[in-house]
Amino acid sequence: MFSNTGHSGTSRDLLIVMLRDYDYAEGLRLLWDYDQKSGPFNFILPPLSPTKTPKLPPFDRTGQMTKVSPEFVDEPQMQIVWSVSTDVSLINNQFPTYKLGPNFEVLQETKEDNKGPPLKEVVEEETNRLTEQHNRLSVRDLASKFDKNLSAAAKLSNEAKIREAPSLEGHVLLKKLRDSLEILKGRLTGLNKDDIEKAISLVEALAVKLTQNEGELIQEKFEVKKLVNFLKQASEDAKRLVNQERSFACAEIESARSVVQRIGEALDEEERNSPTSAKQEVEGLLEEVQEARRIKLLHQPSKVMDMEHELRALRIQIREKSTVSIKLKKELAMSRRAGQNKSEFYELTDSETLGSILRIQSCSDEAINVSKCSIQWYRLSSECSRREPIVGADKSVYAPEPIDVGRLLEADIVSNGQKVSLTTTAPIDPASGLGSYVETLFRKSNIEFSVVIAQMNGRNYSSCSAHCFHVGKTKLKLGKGWITKARDSYSKSMQRGGNSAAKSLFWLPRKGHSFVLVFESEKERNGALMAARKYAMDCNVILAGPDDDALL
Repeated sequence: MFSNTGHSGTSRDLLIVMLRDYDYAEGLRLLWDYDQKSGPFNFILPPLSPTKTPKLPPFDRTGQMTKVSPEFVDEPQMQIVWSVSTDVSLINNQFPTYKLGPNFEVLQETKEDNKGPPLKEVVEEETNRLTEQHNRLSVRDLASKFDKNLSAAAKLSNEAKIREAPSLEGHVLLKKLRDSLEILKGRLTGLNKDDIEKAISLVEALAVKLTQNEGELIQEKFEVKKLVNFLKQASEDAKRLVNQERSFACAEIESARSVVQRIGEALDEEERNSPTSAKQEVEGLLEEVQEARRIKLLHQPSKVMDMEHELRALRIQIREKSTVSIKLKKELAMSRRAGQNKSEFYELTDSETLGSILRIQSCSDEAINVSKCSIQWYRLSSECSRREPIVGADKSVYAPEPIDVGRLLEADIVSNGQKVSLTTTAPIDPASGLGSYVETLFRKSNIEFSVVIAQMNGRNYSSCSAHCFHVGKTKLKLGKGWITKARDSYSKSMQRGGNSAAKSLFWLPRKGHSFVLVFESEKERNGALMAARKYAMDCNVILAGPDDDALL
């Protein structure tokens, strides 16, 4: 009960009592009672029965209340509807507590709510969780998560809609309360009028606070709608991905099934054909065994050995007779040539085969010493129509190279302005076993020879230690242990051969750097020449002797 005599209550107490302890209808009834009595400021609050509600005075079109006597009507208890303020928390079922701060600023006393986080935090938490799990969830799990979050977002949206209804009523209630306080303010004077003004300012502050809360609610609603749309789109994408992966999996399963079926058919076919093929192989082996037994019965081991010995002896005899025949032919040709030209002073000696050394010797006392003559060796083609000078072969001795096989050699001797030509009686014969030896070299991964350096850069080499001469597919290398003396790839500037002895060869890796290498045998020297020329031909390079421009 409030009285104008005591003035013990403040504007805040008046507002809190009217909004918390009594509902809005009871406050209007008090104002109506004041108008009826039109006496001093005196509010009488009679106790109300819980089953009775006052019949409120009606409002006219101008918003003013008409004076109607209060009448109490009995109503069922279940039909009582109490008006609720817009600031009431639906979760806590109670009014928020406000206080008046400095400069009449309305502040709300916050209380810890342990029953659940706010809507904004829930939305942020769900968004962060989806972002973190997007890359590590499978497509199926992602789709299920999106469906669950979609239902949760729909539930939050429904809660936001429920909260909109009290928000709309809050502005109406505050407006009516402010209008009532304005009317009351016009009828009061003194301190009571100041209290009413403070109450009006507090109501206006509450209206501003309500507007701010509504703005936050609208923002949360927008975020919820945005999240719902995002979840719907993500759910559709996830379903599409699931369908796509399912179609791919079905296609792979069908492909694997067809492959397994083909393999099974092939295995069945092989099982059906294996007895036939095995039987044919066994029959073939039996025929071979029978043929071997028949040959063994026809040819006893002793007879076979005798036949092999006879064949070996015949081959040896044929080889000896062919050698004798060649020598006789050469002697006959030399005798004929001597009879035709008895004035010749020089002749070629030694066998005209690969691996030998051809020497020019004087056959007359009137001949000038060979060391005082100018000598030049030539290669003649098979038709003897063209001869190629072997530039560098200018001594009285010359060791034929593998390139000379099947060709005639000719030497020009010039002394005192007179020129004498000597020609081999027959083409140079190949060395026996050289072809098979070269084939054996080509089957090796590395072709290496043990050599001794006789000359280096035109000077005699003092050391007689063994070196390794490597003939590779792309380059030649000369070294000793880990030390490499020369190494170069095949090129047109590289030269090999020349006026060397039967076991030696001339090697010019590059200009100004030359070697004369001595091999252990003529076969190794000729094999190294043939292998190097073969690999050089593979690199589109022709290896010739020193300054042998005719071959280039």
